[in-house]
Amino acid sequence: MTTGGDPFMKLTKAQLDAYNQDGFVIIPNVLSDAELGRIRADTRVALAEESPRRVLERDGQTVRGVHGQHKTFESFARLVRHPRLIEPCRQILADEVFVYQFKINLKAAFAGELWPWHQDFIFWREEDGLPEPRLVNVAVMVDDNTESNGPLMFLAGSHREGVIEVRPSASQGGAYAGEPAWIHNLTADLKYVLSREQVRYLAARYPVRTALGSAGSVLLFHPNLVHGSSNNITPIDRCLILVTYNSVLNRAHPVATPRPEFLASRDYTPVIAGPESILTE
Repeated sequence: MTTGGDPFMKLTKAQLDAYNQDGFVIIPNVLSDAELGRIRADTRVALAEESPRRVLERDGQTVRGVHGQHKTFESFARLVRHPRLIEPCRQILADEVFVYQFKINLKAAFAGELWPWHQDFIFWREEDGLPEPRLVNVAVMVDDNTESNGPLMFLAGSHREGVIEVRPSASQGGAYAGEPAWIHNLTADLKYVLSREQVRYLAARYPVRTALGSAGSVLLFHPNLVHGSSNNITPIDRCLILVTYNSVLNRAHPVATPRPEFLASRDYTPVIAGPESILTE
């Protein structure tokens, strides 16, 4: 079920080749300064709101991320309908798409913790019952992503390995004791983390690449691409808005304990592209 879409919003052949070869591609200057200003203002509000959708770092004070805000903020609702986000995903998946996840990941100045080396799809397969990795992660850079403030790092090309089976971590304690089980998949204590041996093996085959770009740029990456990021010990925040688009045909199987809708949507309604600016009514 493909769609024509706007050819000016699609990836070029070089960009599509990069995505298929490396597992990721960066599109610079997708958002204007005015759009970025609106996004930053609403991001600050979203991060400050106390909510079950908000996750803290292990210090119990620093915000790590919030989830599902495209349902409560008009600017984010418009962002997930932005043609420059939707059309490349339709192109890659050759299908209509829906918003499977929306999250704001903050790597806070001085206090933002690492994300261990992992793949995303294994979480969605094991926790949500998704049958196939027919998804695209779209990361909107709210801040400049530099070499020093904890940018995403990829093992470029590692998505071609498929799902790498790992032993689930039993770490469920610390600052998160008594919290819902799903919260551990949103913290530095991830459930499905690659071992050091696995990372050494993969790094000998696939180069480590960092996803650098100026605020307003957009990064697309494959759900099986091995990635992680280091602590942010600089005085500069590194914030990403991550929208995961799923094929409308890639429907989850029933699971015993489904995660909340704001973490794993089962609303398969296709996203309809909106205006080219989130500031347009």
